[in-house]
Amino acid sequence: MKIFINDAKEDWIVDRFKKEFSENNPILFTDDINDADIIWIISPWSWKNVSKKHLKEKKVLCTVHHVDFDKFVGKEKRNFYRLDKFVNVYHTISDKSFEQLVSLTTKKIYNFPFWVNSKLWFHIPESTNLKLKYKIPEDRYVLGSFQRDTEGKDGVSPKLSKGPDRFIQIIRKIAKKREIFVLLTGYRRQYIIKLLEKYKIEYIYYEKVSFEELNELYNCLDLYIVSSRVEGGPQSIFECGLSKTPIISTDVGIAKKILATESIFDMENFENAKANVEFAYQNSVIYDIPKGFEKFNKMFKDIL
Repeated sequence: MKIFINDAKEDWIVDRFKKEFSENNPILFTDDINDADIIWIISPWSWKNVSKKHLKEKKVLCTVHHVDFDKFVGKEKRNFYRLDKFVNVYHTISDKSFEQLVSLTTKKIYNFPFWVNSKLWFHIPESTNLKLKYKIPEDRYVLGSFQRDTEGKDGVSPKLSKGPDRFIQIIRKIAKKREIFVLLTGYRRQYIIKLLEKYKIEYIYYEKVSFEELNELYNCLDLYIVSSRVEGGPQSIFECGLSKTPIISTDVGIAKKILATESIFDMENFENAKANVEFAYQNSVIYDIPKGFEKFNKMFKDIL
């Protein structure tokens, strides 16, 4: 049995998943689509890079990370159903994404999260030197957000599915009670940065960092906030779990599977949310490599 995985080639998380799968499953993985028994469309937005000839000849597995129904119109909707004609089986990563996908297709759907890599994400007990390294004030309450918040089409509009407007609301309220400092990473952070400057909230921004640096930055945080409206994961929940970074989240994606009830909030009660570091760690470590591959390997066998 051989698995071919399509490319996203946009320096996003699915490229990392492909790399981790290929390195840890060399017997299963192939970079030659002609040798593959299964084509795994791990990035459905780039499925057209795979020839229709191969899609017709092979078993096709497609991962749908989430569906943003506010954008599921026109071209995006047509694109989904064009791909659906070739798909034998779907995979999705959370109960919420599963519920979305069930409403769109009659194909079989597997539902379980991606794996996480504890060689990348781990706790660093002493953060003082790290804060010095990354120019983070030692005496501030450090809040973090490591995701895109701005639409790529214009570089200005908020990516509302990620809830950057909510993030600003939350940190402004926290700032009334304590001195805060905001730590940002990732591409397309223009929306939040503009508002941080408007409200004179001190921050530092690292656009592109290595995985080693990103793990160090997690370990500098007093609180990571997921304020999204729609998510597949996000994978940052696992990353906070393994690095023992305090995290609170809206009820999206895998949040209820990994985080304690008291760590999940809505905008009316976020001030009552409390991070439960040990709970998140214990629920994240069960998806660590190699155990995190087990359900995937069973799924591949079922497909054939």
